[in-house]
Amino acid sequence: MEFSIFEIMKHSGMMGKLVMLVLLIFSVLSWSIVIMKFLVLRKARHASLDFLDAFWESKTLNEAYKAARACPLSPEATVFVAGFNELKKISAARSSTQTETTLEMQLATMDTMKRAVRKAQFLESDRLASLVSILATTGSATPFIGLFGTVWGIMTSFQSIGQRGSASLAVVAPGISEALVATAAGLAVAIPAVIFFNYFSNKVAEFDSNVESFSTDFINLIERDILTRT
Repeated sequence: MEFSIFEIMKHSGMMGKLVMLVLLIFSVLSWSIVIMKFLVLRKARHASLDFLDAFWESKTLNEAYKAARACPLSPEATVFVAGFNELKKISAARSSTQTETTLEMQLATMDTMKRAVRKAQFLESDRLASLVSILATTGSATPFIGLFGTVWGIMTSFQSIGQRGSASLAVVAPGISEALVATAAGLAVAIPAVIFFNYFSNKVAEFDSNVESFSTDFINLIERDILTRT
């Protein structure tokens, strides 16, 4: 029998085939997530650069709002829209009551807007980090799944030795080969998953830091505007 990987899988038992199928599912799932997250983060990065350029060039918040609406994939734009919409709601409510705006009311407005901005930050962080945890699960689980296949293959080898009463290479080789292939397959699935989990975790942390910095700048701009009006 030719000892290629495909031949070993073809002649392996049901448990060996099941282990390889599970590892294949994990592999396809993790690589699909890797490709998708690459595309999502790249689009978010480009959209953020476009929005930030437009934001700092805008002369009014309305102009910045139009720029934000044109960049829905930017987390900074999403945070800005959440804060701006909250300001509009509060302004509309006060206009309808026709009450005089005091400094205390303006500060209360800032607290409400800050909560809306923080909530948008958390939602954007969750969106960017979605499915990344599956890579961590893949990286931690698949080596043990491969190890299970290894143990099962060794058990099969010892069973063959007991049944045939021989410890020759022809008897033990199929089970040992199946065991080694399961180990290698588990590591082959786990190693890229761990690498990309760390990579995407760092990228999401970088996005979070940038969004936090923008949110601080945005809130400071609104607070200065309030103070200059009162």
